[in-house]
Amino acid sequence: MTQTDDPTLPIDLGQTEAPAPRRRLFRKRYLLVLLIPVLMFTGAVLGMYYQPPGLQRFYAMTGLQPGGGAESPIALPPDIEVPQQLVETLLPSDVVGLARIMPRGDVAIVAAPYGAGDARVAEILVTIGDTVARGDTLARLDNREALEGAVLQAEANLAVREATLMQTRSAIEASRAEAQATLDQARAAADEAAASLARTEALGERGVTTAATLDAARSRAAEAAQAVARAEATLARFAALAIDEQPDVVVAARNVMAAEAELERARMDMARAEVRAPIAGTILDIHATPGQRPPAEGIMEMGDTGQMMAEVEIWQDRIAAVAPGQPVDLVADALGRSLRGTVDSIGLTVGRQGLISDDAAANSDARVIRVLVALDTESSAVAARYTNLEAVARIDTGAAARAAR
Repeated sequence: MTQTDDPTLPIDLGQTEAPAPRRRLFRKRYLLVLLIPVLMFTGAVLGMYYQPPGLQRFYAMTGLQPGGGAESPIALPPDIEVPQQLVETLLPSDVVGLARIMPRGDVAIVAAPYGAGDARVAEILVTIGDTVARGDTLARLDNREALEGAVLQAEANLAVREATLMQTRSAIEASRAEAQATLDQARAAADEAAASLARTEALGERGVTTAATLDAARSRAAEAAQAVARAEATLARFAALAIDEQPDVVVAARNVMAAEAELERARMDMARAEVRAPIAGTILDIHATPGQRPPAEGIMEMGDTGQMMAEVEIWQDRIAAVAPGQPVDLVADALGRSLRGTVDSIGLTVGRQGLISDDAAANSDARVIRVLVALDTESSAVAARYTNLEAVARIDTGAAARAAR
């Protein structure tokens, strides 16, 4: 055994005196590293259970409740950075949520008309900020000339069919007149043949004429009678029905109707060359330029900015406190002021949170209900220039109770 292996042997102080302080310093640092996470965890637990004033304000703002015997456990808080001016006026009964400023009825996408195909934008007739009425023409496409050619062809076809109808009617009227004249002529010939037969029979009784002459007279009378019958049948074909009920006229009239329908369709197809406003409102943005195919996101956006709204996402565990008519304050840093309104309606479905940041760790699976807020006249005028602006909304759910006192 060496000197260093036996703990009972004297130690050379000159060789071991320096390492002892370094070991003690290493142990203190090691203990400090272990104590830091323990102290942080202990502080967090104490903060949740004893709730210092700052944490109490957080729970009052979000509506979340801590554990430690509470009725509901701690939930993931929404990613909401509440402006200071809103925090200062928060009450425990208030409900807070992210909001989006939008026109009444939301933003309307103005797309290319159905059936436009590969047509490109030829002309934009409006600019951002213009106010238009429903049905106004906002843009034109380059398929207009082809559709106008189809209209001209349909108009020419209709003119031909109408001329054919007039020709058919004239032919029917002429045929009726001709049949009447033929009947009159046949009747006259029949009368003459009958008179000739009567004279011949009288002569035959006196023995003045021959039997052959008598037979010829009888034959001519019979033929004349048959000619009358044929003429009467021919006239009946044209006289039994009115002109417009004649089969040939009916067919020609149906051809005219088909040509009119073809022309109407060609004129309706002209709508595929024009982009019209689906609603009355203001042009908010334009996504296309002349010569460009209409983009998938639409040619432009518009909305009824005369009445601005706000869509607020409320956590499902706080929606029971929200009711129509409750006052709402909305704050956004971009406005430099607050907006006011009232709860207009409450959604009927629970969905995923939509107003979130681009952070991948954001609470995008939170279940929320969307509440629509109608802004008052002054706030609506201010918000008209800020469609889709994100704000923070505070719904005063205790206003009615305070007013009742």
